[in-house]
Amino acid sequence: MLLSLKRKWLLVILNLLIVPLLFSFPARAEFASTAEAAVLMEFTSGNILYEKNATVAKAPASITKLMTLLLAYEAVEEGRVNWDTPVTVSEKAWRMGGSQMFLEVGDEVSFKELVTGISVVSANDACVAVAEHLTGSEAAFVEAMNTRAREIGLQQSSFKNATGLPAEGHVMSCLDIAVLSRYLIENFPQILEFESQREFTYNDIKQYNRNPLLGRYSGADGLKTGWTEEAGYCLSATAERDGMRLIAVILNTNSEKERLAAAEEILDYGFLNYQLHEAVAAGEIIQEVPVTNGRQLSVPVKAAAKVEVPLKKTKLGDLERVVVVEEAKAPIAEGETLGKLEIKLAGKVVGETELVAAEDVGKANIFVRLFRWLLGLIKIKPAA
Repeated sequence: MLLSLKRKWLLVILNLLIVPLLFSFPARAEFASTAEAAVLMEFTSGNILYEKNATVAKAPASITKLMTLLLAYEAVEEGRVNWDTPVTVSEKAWRMGGSQMFLEVGDEVSFKELVTGISVVSANDACVAVAEHLTGSEAAFVEAMNTRAREIGLQQSSFKNATGLPAEGHVMSCLDIAVLSRYLIENFPQILEFESQREFTYNDIKQYNRNPLLGRYSGADGLKTGWTEEAGYCLSATAERDGMRLIAVILNTNSEKERLAAAEEILDYGFLNYQLHEAVAAGEIIQEVPVTNGRQLSVPVKAAAKVEVPLKKTKLGDLERVVVVEEAKAPIAEGETLGKLEIKLAGKVVGETELVAAEDVGKANIFVRLFRWLLGLIKIKPAA
């Protein structure tokens, strides 16, 4: 009896000592970026893995130059210039302040050198030289920037110059920057070759890439830094590990050190917690779809493309497939689009691909169609 009482008192004392200690440790909180505004996007799907003040329009500083570079790449693709096209430097370009590649008035510089200067050392003088060469003036180029921004779906962006130097109303949101960054890499992957160059020399002046992640953060190969007093220290960063590329946008941090830390922690959050998961394989047969007036009553449909989605490593079994198919009418050619397959997570579409016919389906002749109609009247279902 005495021993039993001692045990009870011992348990009471242990509870009094241990329980408060357990509650004194805070629960592990969800990741929160130290930047004033931030977005983390997975490149393949475009899915947003983290956001903070993502759609708030802010001064983007030199991240603006991603749009300048987009117009430059498109000009090359369209044949309006080539990489060797000589560009004559104007006095306006020469007079540009801030980051420069130190062009001289009257210099003839190849288009490729100017693009490299913009990419590696954020050269304002090169931006103006490119703008004037492509459209005749920076003002006309800015109009093209704003038009292109609307065409690719940027919602909170308004450009006033080609450089990102302070100007009233010159703004972008984190989400727009992420969308633009993804669009550039997807359509012009060679941008990463430019953006990952560690140094650049023009006129015997060697300068180094301003991206603090290069050579420091595993897998980092771009994209664009920015700083003004109004914008603070900004960065659109990208890195790839184990086949998954992430795009991280950081706006308005207080120092280079804080910008670097914010970029590293948001990328770490993505790589540690997410992995790219193949939700459906290209060519995978999904189901049979009924066919109206076909020689056969149904046709198998297959995924037109592989769908990969980023998933938290604890959520791999939570994906749902939803088939969206309109009425299929014969004749149908193999490869013809008949609908789409949506990949959903918690009710939200996180990926999709077209569904196409896996084989031809000819149109049934008039006698077969009449026979089926008669069977339908007496509600007899024919064999397939």
